[in-house]
Amino acid sequence: MATNSDLNNKDAVNVREMIAEKKKKRNFSNLTEKMVPTILIIIASISILTTVGIIYTLLAESIEFFKIVPIWEFFTGTVLKPLSQTPEFGILPLVAGTIISSLIAMLVAGPIGLMSAVYLSEYASERVRRTIKPLLEILAGIPTIVYGFFAFTFLTPIIREVFPSVGATNILSPGLVMGIMIIPMIASLSEDAMTSVPNSMREGALALGATKLETTFRVVIPAALSGIISSFVLGISRAIGETMIVTIASGSSKNFTFDITQSMQTMTAYIVEVSGGDAPAGSTIYYSLYAVALTLFVFTLIMNLLARYISRRFREEY
Repeated sequence: MATNSDLNNKDAVNVREMIAEKKKKRNFSNLTEKMVPTILIIIASISILTTVGIIYTLLAESIEFFKIVPIWEFFTGTVLKPLSQTPEFGILPLVAGTIISSLIAMLVAGPIGLMSAVYLSEYASERVRRTIKPLLEILAGIPTIVYGFFAFTFLTPIIREVFPSVGATNILSPGLVMGIMIIPMIASLSEDAMTSVPNSMREGALALGATKLETTFRVVIPAALSGIISSFVLGISRAIGETMIVTIASGSSKNFTFDITQSMQTMTAYIVEVSGGDAPAGSTIYYSLYAVALTLFVFTLIMNLLARYISRRFREEY
């Protein structure tokens, strides 16, 4: 029969075991708490290290190109003939094609996207908004190569029937289709910005006798201006970086022209052409691939920095 002393000893042993177990759990918890920040820093650094790696690669190869082709000649040259007997590497034809196609895209996407956002935010009922917005955003999920074939096989023939002078490949058709592609981005971001405007501002304007339309354009849109402008800048960035649509529908003619009915080539299309061709490693045309890619990287970087600046500069806090 166990005595009181034995029971006390067993209780003491159990207590010590419980204390030891809690100490182990506490130590493990402390170790986990110390490790988690380090793991999170490593994960967060992946994108930064990737960006650094991309910049290093582009700079290293571009420097080799600029040892062969003067940097001034590259950025001011209007002739691009990389496969000629006397090759010339002027990037202005590619820059012109990129800018023109992006401007055409924004002329389509800007008004349609903004008006879609106005309707969804100010006029549509909640039920209609829940139906239309997902349908609108389906456009963003369509592969860009599908858009490219749509521009080449459907839109271009229609344009040529109306304007016979338009070439079989031209910069107008892909520009229009790129505009359709980025409508969801502008509409969705602008609608989010307009929805975030407090209803008290709308009610105050209506109470002063303003109509629904006047309230929208004189109160809501100015209050949401930072988000709307940011959506436009991001839309331009998306158009500048588009590849497959312009590769398929705009052709590969390296013309330095502002005639939107003619075939032109963008920077992204040139990168696809060179990387998919037979350019030997170490050749001038091979290095030109990285010089053009670096220029494109700078373009998109400027657009993103501009979007961040506009967002901070015109942000309204309610």
